[in-house]
Amino acid sequence: MAAFGSLSTRLTETLAKLRSKGKLTASDVDGTVREIRRALLDADVALEVVKSFTAAIRERALGAEVSEALNPAQQVVKIVNDELVGILGGETRRLELAKQPPTVIMLAGLQGAGKTTLAGKLAKHLAGQGHTPLLVASDLQRPNAVTQLQVVGGQAGVPVFAPEPGNGVGDPVRVARDGVAEARRRQHDVVIVDTAGRLGVDAEMMQQAASIRKAVQPDEVLFVIDAMIGQDAVATARAFQEGVDFTGVVLTKLDGDARGGAALSIRGVTGKPILFASTGEGLDDFEAFHPDRMASRILDLGDILTLIEQAQKAFDEDEAMRLAEAMATDQFTLEDFLKQMQQLRKAGNFKQMLGMLPGAKGMREAIDGFDEKELVRTEAIIQSMTPQERKQSKILNGSRRLRIARGAGVTVTDVNQLVARFEQAAKMMKTVAKGGVPQMPGMGPMPGMRPKKQQKPQGKQQRRSGNPAKRSAEPAPQLQQGGVFGQPQQQGGAFGDLSGDDQAALQRMLGNR
Repeated sequence: MAAFGSLSTRLTETLAKLRSKGKLTASDVDGTVREIRRALLDADVALEVVKSFTAAIRERALGAEVSEALNPAQQVVKIVNDELVGILGGETRRLELAKQPPTVIMLAGLQGAGKTTLAGKLAKHLAGQGHTPLLVASDLQRPNAVTQLQVVGGQAGVPVFAPEPGNGVGDPVRVARDGVAEARRRQHDVVIVDTAGRLGVDAEMMQQAASIRKAVQPDEVLFVIDAMIGQDAVATARAFQEGVDFTGVVLTKLDGDARGGAALSIRGVTGKPILFASTGEGLDDFEAFHPDRMASRILDLGDILTLIEQAQKAFDEDEAMRLAEAMATDQFTLEDFLKQMQQLRKAGNFKQMLGMLPGAKGMREAIDGFDEKELVRTEAIIQSMTPQERKQSKILNGSRRLRIARGAGVTVTDVNQLVARFEQAAKMMKTVAKGGVPQMPGMGPMPGMRPKKQQKPQGKQQRRSGNPAKRSAEPAPQLQQGGVFGQPQQQGGAFGDLSGDDQAALQRMLGNR
């Protein structure tokens, strides 16, 4: 994630320096801990959290678990990972659902943290799990907050209870109370109450939030905080903890150009778990917060589990089986290629998904340079084809390609390149589907594969005498099949197009030169 970009780079570079050392000294450990401390402070992590974190790493790194390890450097990486998981919350914490519905979830936080948008994201997330949420517009202070929640609710496909117009009109405590009663009457099993925020912490805002909490008795109070807030996160979190006493934290704008210190500070300072993270502007850019997975991302160890979960949401199992069979039987078409791309786009932000791969930091430049609009252009080209052309790419002659290019708003070269890439991909997919290893263009043997041994020529290699008189009497040497330019040569001599007498004469001339 971008919020941890700088911290992740610093930590991975620091730990990489240890890999060249067979044995770690106290000086090595102190130097590593010092670099980790600097990286955390630069990432705006609270000083008290940095002190406890680095002290724990130093104590464990100088202990027996490292000194007796076969690979000390790898053991230090494991220690840093364990301690990161610890300050991020340890185990994943789920929402506490009420035994008697509806479950009431109250959102609190500063203005600009993204509470209203997050309300829609959370509602859509819960609806996808089979719940029937209702959004309640209790932010009657911020201009157009009610309208915004209605728009977000419509995009998420979730109803919104908004009896007051807002913009300073209406009683937010009464709206919240009536919203819970409405949810109970209409049999919604979850109520999400959006409350007002301010540009800064003040007594009026805290009093209103505390009154709403008392009126609706929420099962969860989620403190929504901007991941880009930096050092102010600690003071803000403490103020809300004292004024409202939240039960969990939601991080927003975790995809922004932030240092990520808020995520590492809040759990350590307040003791409250991080439940969710907002990773983009779309309603689907929202995920449960897993401390172990986030620690792995920060240390560039990848997050394969989240990657699989996102892919499973988008890919239909029956369709995947059909595509696998089509690949194996050489029936993979441009229509299938289009469906694959559409499912890939549904899976979420492609750059973020690539960033979840282990070692993604080494591919950072390539990932950052990836243009997701290229997928849109590819879709447009295939959708400009007729159903027959998608199923039989071989019929795409020049005039058809010109028509497709005009329809998609691209050049004929773009169409040609797409068709060439598709045909190459189809061949590779067929090879993989049959259990083989595809040959990548421009690449040597795949890692772990031994190159085939060249066959030795049968029989003993003929050696020619150094004496010119004897050499002239020897038969002319025979070359193997295949000339200098790959063309087969005639057997019988180096000059296979000459007669036997002419060859012998020419050979004697060369030998006596």
